[in-house]
Amino acid sequence: MDKRMSHRRISLIQCDIVLGEPAVNERRLTEMLQSAAEAPEKPDIIVLPEMWNTGYAMDRLRALAERDEMPGIRRRMSELAARYQVQIVAGSVAERRNGKLYNTMYVYNREGEEIASYSKIHLFRLMEEEKYLEHGKAIGRFDLEGLSCGGAICYDIRFPELSRALALRGVHAMFVPAQWPHPRLNHWRSLLIARAIENQMYVVACNRVGDSGSQSFCGHSMIIDPWGDITAEGGEGEQIVSGRIDLQLVHEVRSSIPVFSDRQPQYYD
Repeated sequence: MDKRMSHRRISLIQCDIVLGEPAVNERRLTEMLQSAAEAPEKPDIIVLPEMWNTGYAMDRLRALAERDEMPGIRRRMSELAARYQVQIVAGSVAERRNGKLYNTMYVYNREGEEIASYSKIHLFRLMEEEKYLEHGKAIGRFDLEGLSCGGAICYDIRFPELSRALALRGVHAMFVPAQWPHPRLNHWRSLLIARAIENQMYVVACNRVGDSGSQSFCGHSMIIDPWGDITAEGGEGEQIVSGRIDLQLVHEVRSSIPVFSDRQPQYYD
């Protein structure tokens, strides 16, 4: 494989989020996205955090949510992807669809076309998601210029069945937008590393920072390679975390330790 075709440069927008203030959040995120897109080493893919436009303003989500008849956030992400000729894994936002609310990730190609979406399957009871949101009913798999990708949102990473289902469908990189808080930073790092190792895939995780009510969010957005090595990691403040992924390394690791060939699924039930 041509090394130039094998590598992808990725930038993660690790930002603070103001609860229930979409205009403020969109302005700040747009500034950071522009900075990432205009960097000397331009990224191929930009990744945003979970619920980046509203935060967990659950009692106001119905009014604030993205709607098919008024696709403001989706139109804006499409415009930014086309303007900067960059692929965007647009974190997630609250989406109102058929009268129900979902926590949904959108994905855009360099032409600004929306090529995929994924609604969070596992709803987090500690944030009362299940009281306000409907869970997604399909896994999220998509392609970014020959890179087979999957989506998971925050709490999803506690369910190894989901990442394994993606890996069995040939996924090379799993993208994880999140709002992951203290004091569970060690869980965040350990779970992401485990998902990368057991599935021999890249895990690209973009977390928020800052405070919201009694919650403090821990950042540490990361890119983890198929060996489980962290190749890029942020701190706990606003920043753009950048790194590379190498598709060839996925093939090498999967050839070196053939875990998928050695599975015995007939005994797992």
